Amino acid sequence: MKTVSQLIHGKDNKIWSVAPDDKVHNAVKLLVEKDIGALLVIKGKKLVGVVSERDCTRKTLLSGLSAFETTVESIMTSKVACAKPDYTIDECMALMSKKRVRHLPIMDGDKIVCVISVGDLVKEVIAEQQMLINHLEHYISG
Repeated sequence: MKTVSQLIHGKDNKIWSVAPDDKVHNAVKLLVEKDIGALLVIKGKKLVGVVSERDCTRKTLLSGLSAFETTVESIMTSKVACAKPDYTIDECMALMSKKRVRHLPIMDGDKIVCVISVGDLVKEVIAEQQMLINHLEHYISG
């Protein structure tokens, strides 16, 4: 099973983020512009939270709050589940399942390496299964 380091090798590891005092409206604009599902919330150089599309809709719009007045800090998830570059794909999937998150920051000490999504992991699992199927077909056919 591959590690996160192997998964992200060659991948665009651009980190999209907002500040805790940014307004939810600005976060939503960035989510739409970059076509992503979550943003890291960074204060200075420190990861302090994650804000997702779900946070924006459920905690703001459905609660009757204004996206133009509400800060990201008031709706973000502050207890962030993180993984390390040496975690395996299976370990990341288990962590994401346990914590019920779809985006996982990858940290090397205090440094943010990148963010992986459940989609990244599913693509990798499918690719590994396809490779196994191909090997088995080749073995069977001789």
